[in-house]
Amino acid sequence: MDTENRNTREGNSLGSLISTVTQEVTALIRNEVELAKAEIRQKTSQLGTGIGSVAAGGGVLLCGFLVLLASAVFGLNIVVQAMWLSTLIVGAIVVIVGFIMLQGGKKKLKATNLTPDRTMASLQKDQGMAKRHQSQAKEQLK
Repeated sequence: MDTENRNTREGNSLGSLISTVTQEVTALIRNEVELAKAEIRQKTSQLGTGIGSVAAGGGVLLCGFLVLLASAVFGLNIVVQAMWLSTLIVGAIVVIVGFIMLQGGKKKLKATNLTPDRTMASLQKDQGMAKRHQSQAKEQLK
């Protein structure tokens, strides 16, 4: 009879242990999914900011071509006395400024900035915790 009670208690504790682990794993997965969703929303917002910077750089580049090519070429032509040379100088300056602005926007769009770092760290932590619990459960079953 003592053996039957012991087996029943072990069965109950094993059953409740499995039930608890199942519930905790389910809750953990739900929390991880919510964390990933929140982090992806944040990264998407950063992506939008980068795209906006690239678009603004392109717009400024276009405006620079229009304004500087129209006014600076004529102003520089007074000094240089060669329309082709003044056009070349002004165009080169505008291209350099636009290129610098586009590179700044490009840096904001790098894929390394879009990784969900907190989710990855949390998943690694959860993996370690699951391994520890697995080891403890094996020891308790011995």
